[in-house]
Amino acid sequence: MASGFFALLDDIAALMDDVVVMSKITTKKTAGILGDDLAVNAEKATGFVSSRELPVLWAITKGSFLNKLIILPIAFLLSSFLPWAVTLILVLGGFYLAYEGVEKIVEVFVPHQHSIEVLKTEGISKEDLLEVEKKKIKSAVFTDFILSIEIVIIALGTVLGKPVLFQILVVSIVAILATIGVYGIVALIVRMDDLGYRLIKKSNNEKGSMLAIGKTLVQALPIVIKSLSIIGTIALILVAGGIFTHNIEFLHHFMENMPSLVKDAIVGLAAGFLAFLLVEVLKKIYKIIKA
Repeated sequence: MASGFFALLDDIAALMDDVVVMSKITTKKTAGILGDDLAVNAEKATGFVSSRELPVLWAITKGSFLNKLIILPIAFLLSSFLPWAVTLILVLGGFYLAYEGVEKIVEVFVPHQHSIEVLKTEGISKEDLLEVEKKKIKSAVFTDFILSIEIVIIALGTVLGKPVLFQILVVSIVAILATIGVYGIVALIVRMDDLGYRLIKKSNNEKGSMLAIGKTLVQALPIVIKSLSIIGTIALILVAGGIFTHNIEFLHHFMENMPSLVKDAIVGLAAGFLAFLLVEVLKKIYKIIKA
């Protein structure tokens, strides 16, 4: 009886060891989307009154956890009964990621005018401000939902063919770590300038390390967000290329002697430009029909 119990504990320990190892590998595979997720959420969490930044971020974080609770059971059911659907969603998601990456690259060379939404607090009632906050939170949670689908599907794609319990443990761990990691770092980023201003205030504008650190933190915030956006764009292209080369047989054997990183970049860019052109053509057709 005792030996059976200890054998069970040994099996559980071995399973958890495999889960931890696979979770590390899977987290690396989703790193590209996490980088983009960071940049997107850092932008969405800024622009509020300083005292409201963390409550708004907490509301988005709770929405992100709810998104995962909706997505995870559906993903596990697909994996169990329609595993081919996971691969299909993975490839379609690859086109979405490639499109997102290429769209950002095109934006650099052919910039568009964006309407910048400034949150004005003067002359607005507390109820109206809360309503504006709710709209921005809803928008951020919806964006998170799309990114969460990609994170879960990519994580699931790395453990397809494994036992269901193993899939559930690995993908759930990755989903939880992704949410805590992304929004924890975003919380630190959005409070950088606030901490900087406090240090400047404490220094009384007298030259010294406190003033220098304060100014650096304030000036660094937009640079950090921009850097995350650039890193996220590169990662999106590489992750998309990796999805295609690993899941499409022809592309898997395409230019086999080429380094995988270069091959993923070429395939990701090609797919992204193809998706971008298709979307632009469909937009023009829609405008013609609407006119």
